[in-house]
Amino acid sequence: MVRKEVLETAQKVLLVTMIFIVLTIGYLSWRAFHSPDDTTALGLPSPVPTDTLVPTSEPPPKVGIVAGHYGFDSGAICPDGLQEVEVNLAIAEKVVALLKRKGYQVELLGEFDEAIFGYQANALVSLHSDSCDIPGASGFKVARVTNSAVPEEEDRLVECLWNEYEKWTGLARHEDSITLHMRQYHAFRKIAPETPGAIIEMGFMLDDRNILLYEQEKVARGIASGVICFLEGGPNE
Repeated sequence: MVRKEVLETAQKVLLVTMIFIVLTIGYLSWRAFHSPDDTTALGLPSPVPTDTLVPTSEPPPKVGIVAGHYGFDSGAICPDGLQEVEVNLAIAEKVVALLKRKGYQVELLGEFDEAIFGYQANALVSLHSDSCDIPGASGFKVARVTNSAVPEEEDRLVECLWNEYEKWTGLARHEDSITLHMRQYHAFRKIAPETPGAIIEMGFMLDDRNILLYEQEKVARGIASGVICFLEGGPNE
């Protein structure tokens, strides 16, 4: 009698279990066919919608820094043998390092570097130093090409260099000595028309020698700050 009751109980449990399994399978099948997202219905994580993906960031601004006379000739030579190219290159290397530290893409270029032809960048600045021929002369000057394809952009670049270099070095503006040669600088005619360019004469190698030789970090910061000012949209005068 006891064995019969146990058998009947086992049969009932088995029947209930089978019914539960059938109902569960049916429910899951219904969810799979009626859910708008099959992966969710199956308990899998939903894929990330493509419109929520973080877009690829734009490349950093590109800047070309020309070390005046580098790779071509000595430039101006002082009576004691100091060569302009030595000053230009030393400061240009520091400017490049400062701008790279800010995350910009920067290239150091020679005076007649082949890369200058058709050069495309957010800015190009050529670094030069004035001669030892004029005792008592002190100061710096900045210029752009006379007939610019992007005059407003180049005016901003020039003004940023004027302001920042003057602030960092304390040197006076020597605007009266800007020459036609500066305004018709050969690189201006070779770079891509849409590339803003400027040339800076950083000081006179006689009366401004101390800052050009022994305070090059200050000089480099003045130029780098001018470039950064331009790339960040100032000045808006």
